[in-house]
Amino acid sequence: MTTLHEPSPGRARRERLSLTAEGTSAATFGTTDWGLVLGASAIWGASFLFIAEGLETLAPGLVTVLRIAFGWLVLTTVRRARTTRVDRDDWPRLVVVSIVWFAIPMTIFPIAEQWISSSITGMLNGALPIFSTGLAALLLHRLPGRYQLAGIAVGFAGIVLISLPSWQGGARTALGAVLVLVAMMSYAFAGNLMVPLQHRYGALAVIWRAQLVGMVLTAPYGIVGVTESTLAWRPVGAVFLLGTLGTGVAFVLAGTLFGRVGASRGSIIAYLIPVVALALGVLLRDEHVEAIAVAGLSLAIVGAWLTSRAGR
Repeated sequence: MTTLHEPSPGRARRERLSLTAEGTSAATFGTTDWGLVLGASAIWGASFLFIAEGLETLAPGLVTVLRIAFGWLVLTTVRRARTTRVDRDDWPRLVVVSIVWFAIPMTIFPIAEQWISSSITGMLNGALPIFSTGLAALLLHRLPGRYQLAGIAVGFAGIVLISLPSWQGGARTALGAVLVLVAMMSYAFAGNLMVPLQHRYGALAVIWRAQLVGMVLTAPYGIVGVTESTLAWRPVGAVFLLGTLGTGVAFVLAGTLFGRVGASRGSIIAYLIPVVALALGVLLRDEHVEAIAVAGLSLAIVGAWLTSRAGR
């Protein structure tokens, strides 16, 4: 019998030759799917608050390497992450995943949050489904379903409204917004690459190894940041939560979801992240958010619902 972690030889060969793959289900999201979405969204929505808290005394590079290290350590406690064997032929893809899912975006976010608020950073994550679905369509040579296309259109309108205040806030503020969108493109590529790997090995094994590679790649930047940082309980504690929950637990939830529903529909996680990021930024850091950005957030939520509908 074929399982999620043991696909048929024919399917494994096809997926090894392709850059992405379909999810195992095209049905409307069920209880498990929504549980994965809400779990990852809640954790990742809070991650931008944790980054902002960490940047109070820690340099951006140190925040980056510590969060990956803490995430890797928490997954190390799970035996299956360590013992699942990954074929040598799949390591090049895994290394690319580590670069585009960990090294690049996790370097970008602390830099961007020096110039834009955690609320806006989180809200701009709603761009992910647009990039992810478009990239999947190119790689799989097929158009998304009509509901998914409508979701992309509505979500895109929401992202435009969310980002408008950033473009009016000066060069550095605009640069911060651009960097976040670059990180979203990187995440979109990673999500598509992740699907075939998740089908063969499960999310735990792939993410644990990708984090290890990402930690090595970002270590020089983190070491430089040590001299520019001051250790304090609150920032270090925030980065600890950022790593164990945001880089550990949430990535496993997201990787599992991508394997089940595909990278396009799985990326609706990013439409719900802004809700959490907005609430925490306003309530805990007294961040100001323009009304037009809140209106954009409403459109992004509608786009998430449309994207989750059944069909390809």
